[in-house]
Amino acid sequence: MDVPLWVWIATIVGILAVLAIDLAIVDRPWSKKHQPTEFSMKQAGWWSAFYIILAILFGLGIWYVEGGAKASEYFAGYVTEKSLSVDNLFVFYLILTSFAVPKKYQHEVLLVGIMLALVMRGVFIAIGAQAINAWSEVFYLFGAFLIYTAIKIVRDHVKGESEEDDDYTNSFAVRMVKKVWPVTDDYHGSHLTVKKDGRRHVTPMLMVIVAIGVTDLVFAVDSIPAIFGLTQDAYIVFTANAFALLGLRVLYFLLAGLMDKLSYISWGLAAIMVFIGVKMLLHALHENGVHVVEISTGLSLTVILGVMTVTIVASVIKARSDAKRLKAQEETVGTASVE
Repeated sequence: MDVPLWVWIATIVGILAVLAIDLAIVDRPWSKKHQPTEFSMKQAGWWSAFYIILAILFGLGIWYVEGGAKASEYFAGYVTEKSLSVDNLFVFYLILTSFAVPKKYQHEVLLVGIMLALVMRGVFIAIGAQAINAWSEVFYLFGAFLIYTAIKIVRDHVKGESEEDDDYTNSFAVRMVKKVWPVTDDYHGSHLTVKKDGRRHVTPMLMVIVAIGVTDLVFAVDSIPAIFGLTQDAYIVFTANAFALLGLRVLYFLLAGLMDKLSYISWGLAAIMVFIGVKMLLHALHENGVHVVEISTGLSLTVILGVMTVTIVASVIKARSDAKRLKAQEETVGTASVE
């Protein structure tokens, strides 16, 4: 896609405008009387629908201007990034829980995290696009990295290791900040720093943002190679990432109560990464003159949607089965106690 500079500028301005509108309506920073409140499920539902519709309308716009092939690449990239963001949300959940962030401030923290993610992914996309243009063999590296990441996810899952074992309150980045500034024990509203005993202190709110920023960097390393396996168009890569991230904050509040029930999500993400990794390796072979079958974008979109659907349905079935088993055990224990 040959995208003029003014289209890039208009797109970025539009994304920033959506974030500003979100901030103005939900957080109302302009109102001195407004106090932070918890983000309700109803609000999250409406905003989630808004962001999904916005992403679909943008995809239809690409279809109208560039045709079905480019639109398919966009939708495949969007669905992939949305799927990978679920794992991102799980880590966000662990970070916010580890730092005991009050619920009324969580949406502000997540908004900052999303803005950091947009900036970091923009940088990675620019680097990735240049690397692909200069060296087609980079697809071998991207493909191998995705397959390795998938194997690591499965291996950790089989061993019983997970992100829950990580201590986000004592990460390297957090320790470095603590060495430079003293940290208050309690939150002071949404302030990042406060003056205490004549000295500037940072609050736990800044520590949370540092932890989320580092997490965004790690996830950008995973997600950018994944979407470049579906399309090499930098504009589509950027917009698919942007629209997936825009709805990330509200998706968190919709899924917060379901995090522990999505037990098979890691398996689904691993399967998607292996599929895209294989697709990249085949593409690299094709670019280097080897006659191999390439995987079409339409097939990629079908596989990604199918894997995520099976993963979510299987997770829900398992959660219900576990709940019934637990209830039966409690009833058995209760009956035994009475006897």
